This record gives sequence, structure tokens and C-alpha cells, in this order.
Amino acid sequence: MSQEATEAVPQETEEAGTTGTTEATKAADPAQPSDPAQPSGSAPGWFRRRRRYPRTAHGVTVGTTVLAGALVLLALLLPNRLERIGPESFFRLPAEGILLAGLLLALPPRSRRLTAVVSGALLGLLTVLKFVDMGFYQVLARPFDLVLDWILLDDAAEFVRESFGRTGQVLAVVGVIVLIAAVLVLMTLATVRVTNLMVRHHAVAARTTLVLGTAWITCMTLSIQITGVPLATKGNAELLNNRVEQVRAGLRDGRIFQKQAAVDAFAKTSPDQLLTGLRGKDVLFTFIESYGRVAIDDPAMAPYLDSTLKEGTDTLKAAGFESRSGWLRSPVTGAGSWLAHSTFLSGLWIKNQQRYRSLTTSDRATLNSYFRKTGAWRTVGIVPGVRRAWPEGRYFALDHIYDSEHLGYHGPYFSWTPVPDQFSLEAFQRLEHGKKDREPIMAEIILASSHNPWSPIARMIDWDDLGDGSVFHRIKKESTDPKEVWKDAEKVRTEYRRAIEYSLDSLTEWVERYGTDDTVLVFLGDHQPVPTVTAGSTSKDVPVTIVARDQKVLDRIADWGWTDGLKPAENAPAWGMDKFRDRFMTAYGPQRD
Repeated sequence: MSQEATEAVPQETEEAGTTGTTEATKAADPAQPSDPAQPSGSAPGWFRRRRRYPRTAHGVTVGTTVLAGALVLLALLLPNRLERIGPESFFRLPAEGILLAGLLLALPPRSRRLTAVVSGALLGLLTVLKFVDMGFYQVLARPFDLVLDWILLDDAAEFVRESFGRTGQVLAVVGVIVLIAAVLVLMTLATVRVTNLMVRHHAVAARTTLVLGTAWITCMTLSIQITGVPLATKGNAELLNNRVEQVRAGLRDGRIFQKQAAVDAFAKTSPDQLLTGLRGKDVLFTFIESYGRVAIDDPAMAPYLDSTLKEGTDTLKAAGFESRSGWLRSPVTGAGSWLAHSTFLSGLWIKNQQRYRSLTTSDRATLNSYFRKTGAWRTVGIVPGVRRAWPEGRYFALDHIYDSEHLGYHGPYFSWTPVPDQFSLEAFQRLEHGKKDREPIMAEIILASSHNPWSPIARMIDWDDLGDGSVFHRIKKESTDPKEVWKDAEKVRTEYRRAIEYSLDSLTEWVERYGTDDTVLVFLGDHQPVPTVTAGSTSKDVPVTIVARDQKVLDRIADWGWTDGLKPAENAPAWGMDKFRDRFMTAYGPQRD
């Protein structure tokens, strides 16, 4: 029981004229006068219980204080990456905590209270940032960009809706909001409570802070570590410093990008001198979602993908097609397909949303626009992942765009994927490629079936049975449940591999079925999958392949050093994805005729 409450009892007894009445009787009698020590507006039941159960009340007070201290310490030591969280992470001395304790002890009461509240709120925001970083590292293998990544949060909510339904999206958004609010409030209250404890035991707190400060300096000077983790840390200061530098770099990057975008080796080339080596050909640039190097190199996936790629190579060869393969380095990993697509098509390194916005509002030419500039091709886009207005589509110089609503599909979504790849390719054949007396086509085709979360997955069926896609209702029911798959990382990796196999089979079977002497197919992955699948790999390489029946088309890239077949060799050339545009246009320009 507090000293104030104890002193209030005799005073209250005298005023009531009830000398000899016990505290227990008074607490139980609602007619007794109120405790003058009780704050106005406080719940009287709480103070009565404190008097009746002093040991319990003391235990609650001590427990709450311990939890508050643990919460503050957790926030100070919490890493911003899941794989770095371990017992050793929380047995360290945080420089920021020691400095903050010293500051709070030195300040006068009013300033101390304000500083404690502000510090608690800032610590809560820092904790939220660490949580967001964890999510970004798990999906994009990089931290959250405080300037450029806010737009991705809307995309994340949309992804949850497409994968788990509207209810799942609402629950996820509400849960995130509640979590953020709880972290901010609890962290502020915890910091204030720990500050009050230090003030009540000022001498002990001051000595402890001095000892911890000395220990921190010693550990930092001697580089003392526990299981490879430094005992003294200034991780929060480094995290914030990195974010400040990130913002500065983003501001500088805008100016750098403008200078890079102004340089285009083909900008002044006359239309009749562009892409002369491909005149009369149908040129198809096809992106396979999340088709990364891990699918080919990972020991658990390699045997299956080897078989799929070998079978595809043999199937195409039997149909008269040859192929060459290499590697491209994507600017992104895990997600951000549009950044990879625009890098490949524009010949510029589009590594963030700022560059993407700058690109799509500029007059920088892409592969698409150069094909259109010649006047020798009709340019079309098959983009089943687009389900709403896409104003950037104009920039990519496509004469006609077929989104998910205009492919004639009446089947179900497969999680995020609106249209199965096999149906998208059949729709392209029906709507454009299969028409008689048409002009040559340059097509940008996005195959989306291998998009995260890779469950459920469509499967190959007879092309003549595709119809309007209704057949996929039954196929979806036979497939896996993403909620169950994502409980096990190995199941995720298995479903990812199966999704890539499906996309490759769809593409190779389409070429075998509908390809002609004038078909030139360029297909590639847009980026590596999420870290759950890459399992620690930091590579950003994706496979790229050119397929043609006309040997002259492949002869023009003989000096590229690419591997025969659909599978690139481990040591095949690896270029930045931004280098492909100019190399491709040079190889098929008039200088090679």
C-alpha cells in the first residue's frame, strides 16, 4: 500500500467519526466517505482492491514495471530482419538506451516528462519501421524506402485481397492498424513508466547508467562479442543514419536518372534503319513471373526444371526451332515486376518507383516504341495482371492492350493470377496471332501464373478444351490451398517450382502448336522469387532465351556466347537487364545485314 493511502486512512476516519472502523469494513461499505488521496475521476474499486490486497497490488505494479522495461529494451535491441532475431540479439548493450537514460535523469521534471513521452513515441515509430522492414526483406530482400515505397502498401493490400479474399484483406488491414496503434501507445506508456522508476530511485539509476556506459565503451573498444554478435551496439543510430542517407540518395538519384535517360544511341536513327534483321517476323517478348535463377540452380528444384527445359528444348527442336539462353540481372527481387519490365524495354536501370514514374512520363524510347516507329509492326500487349486503369500503358507504345477483362476468360482467379498462362496464350492466338492477312506483330506478353503465392496453380489441359476458361473452375478445386501451403517453406518452394514448370510448358507448347517460320520468341524471368524460395541466395539473375526457326535470326547473336537450348549454362554471360535493349537492336540492325 502506498504511503499516501496509508496516511489518508486516519484522516478519513476522524472526519467520519468512526474511530475503530477497519479499512476492510470501510472498503466494503459504500456509505463511507471517499478517500481524499484518490485522484478525481479515478475508479474507486481499484483503490479499494489495492487496500484489501496489498501484496497482489504490489505484484501487479512490479510486474507491469518489469514488462515496461522489457518492452523498451526489446524495442532498442530488435533487429529489422527476421533471420537476425535470436537470443544473442537481446543480450547486448544499446548505446541509445544508455544515452537516453542519462538524459532523462539530468533533465528537470517538466522537461523530463515531455522528453519521456516524445522518446516513447519515437521508439514506437522506430519499432513499427523495423516491423515493416522485416516484411520488405521477406518479400523484396531490401528495407522499406521512406520516400518511394508508400505506393507499394496499396499493392500489398490488393495482393492480400486477390489471394485471400475481401475478408482477409479487411482483417489484415485492420490488424495492421491496431498493431501500429498498440505499439505506439504501449511504447510511450512503457517509456514513461521506466522514467518514473528511474526518478524514484535516482541515485541507483544514475550509478547503473554510469556503469552501463563504461561497460559499453569497454566492449566497443575491445570488440567483445557473444556468438559472433557484438555485445555493444549502436544499431538504432546506424539504422536511422542509413535512412537519412537513403532519402538523400533518392533525391540525388532523380537528377542522375534524368541525365542517363537523355542518352539514347538510337534516338536519331531513321525508322528504315531500325530492326532491319527482323522485318517480316512476329517478335514476342514474353515475361515469366518470378522465373529466377534459383529455379535452375537450387538442388531441390534443378532435377525437375532440368527435365522440363530439356523436354521443351527437344519438343521445339522437333518442330524445327532452335534456342539460345543466357542470364540477365534484374533490378529487383521478390516483387516489382513493372520495374523489371521497364528496365528491359527502356534500356535504363529502373530500380525504384521514382525512376519508374520519371520514365513513364518521359519521351524515352522503348523496344516497343522502336518497333512501332518503323511502321512495320503492329504492337500489342497481353497483360492479364492488369485489372484496372493503366495510364502508363500509353508510354509503352502498344497499339492495343488486352487486359484481364478483354481476353475472353470466364474461369476463376488462381489466387493473385486472373488468367492462367495457357489461356492467355490461346487468347493471343485467337485475338491477334491467328488472324489471316495481318501485318507482323510485336507483342509484349506477361505470363502471370507463377506469381506469388503459387497456390492454387492451374495445370496443362488439351488446348482444344480451353473454351472460355470455365473448365478451370474444376481444376482450381483440385489444386492446393495457399493458407496450408504457406505454413511450410518447403511446400512453398515445391509449389513455386510447379508454377514455373506450368508457365514454361504453356509457352513451349504454344510455340510448337502455333509457331511459324516467322516466329521469334524472346522469353525471360522478370525477377527472382521471395526469400522464402531463394533460401538465402542474393543473386538477382534471371534466365533469358531466344527461340526461332529461322537460323539467320540466331546467327546474329552468335557472338553473345549464349548456351544452346532453353537452359543457360552456369557460366553463360550475365548482363544487366538494362543492357539488353541496345544489344538486341544492334544485333538486328542494318550493320549486321
